[in-house]
Amino acid sequence: MMARSIIYFVLMALSIIFYGLPLSLVGWLVPVSMRNRLANNWAQVNLFLLKHICHLDYRVQGKEYLPDGAAIVMSKHQSTWETISLRHIIGGNQSWVLKRELMWVPIFGWAMFFMSPIAINRKAGRKAVKQVVTQGTDYLEKGHRIIIFPEGTRTPFGSHGRYGVGGALLAEHSGYAVTPVAHNAGLFWARRGITKHPGTIDVVIGEPIETQGKSAKQVIREVEAWIESTMDTLPSTREQEQP
Repeated sequence: MMARSIIYFVLMALSIIFYGLPLSLVGWLVPVSMRNRLANNWAQVNLFLLKHICHLDYRVQGKEYLPDGAAIVMSKHQSTWETISLRHIIGGNQSWVLKRELMWVPIFGWAMFFMSPIAINRKAGRKAVKQVVTQGTDYLEKGHRIIIFPEGTRTPFGSHGRYGVGGALLAEHSGYAVTPVAHNAGLFWARRGITKHPGTIDVVIGEPIETQGKSAKQVIREVEAWIESTMDTLPSTREQEQP
């Protein structure tokens, strides 16, 4: 298992160089839609590698709930897996709310710069929240799908982090519905560690939560309630220890 995990890690790093280096050098010359197609293809390649090297697959329930155009998507955050997979599962032009430090990572961060991110300083408080609302609204109007991890950081499988209100304020301000996502990726790929356990990750996409006429606090309470209650229904043990 460890050998397969290391092989995948090396190939993932090479895929970042293969896709990210050209984009980081000439990204400003490439249309936004093409940049996103490249990033989404990178994610698809990595999911293929995970399936055939680490025997780690996934299944999605509720994909029909993803809007065709602009949307706010809020997802549980447990591992690196969803930062890869949601790129492919959600598709389209995407803007991710992420910590600005990621932009400083060589090649990966440089390429990310051209992917319309909302890169916030977590220590900035209200200024960071205002940035999410301002930039998020602008990207929504351009047809982007805003991806947000409301817990802010990866939480161990089975735990429940504090849900931040930034994404909900964006929903309140813009009027866009929130599409919630639950998954049990942390069961197979821990937030810290290289080992990828074989099995099948369950992803559940919920029906969009309407935000018109609701406060941000109401919105985030509904999102949190749906995600955490759905988490309770997902498998909490691996289907198989070895393929």
